[in-house]
Amino acid sequence: MNPKKSRPNQLSGHTYQTNTGCGKLYITINEHDGHPFELFATMGKAGGCACAQIEAIGRLVSLGLQRGIASSHFIKQLSGICCHSALIIGEDKTMSCADAIAKILKKHMDIKTELADKT
Repeated sequence: MNPKKSRPNQLSGHTYQTNTGCGKLYITINEHDGHPFELFATMGKAGGCACAQIEAIGRLVSLGLQRGIASSHFIKQLSGICCHSALIIGEDKTMSCADAIAKILKKHMDIKTELADKT
């Protein structure tokens, strides 16, 4: 296993808001040396099992990112996980909060790729 990278005192990142069947989900992705370093995910409403599970996913993704695991591995593992509160609007489907985290992480990485391609 790769050693955990030390967290700098200050990181830059982006916060995304997305809708899920459980409510609004806020996901912050902070970067270090041009790579995702940590992910925080919180529900718009306080408490409950969903909030605890979402925080746990964020902690585990952060742990992996800090040990050099590529974002694509998390995207692959979390994508398509279904729950009873799927949100389907037209062709846009968010199957669970885990699926929403995967979609936002992929969106974040796609934006980084687009910006890199323009330079």
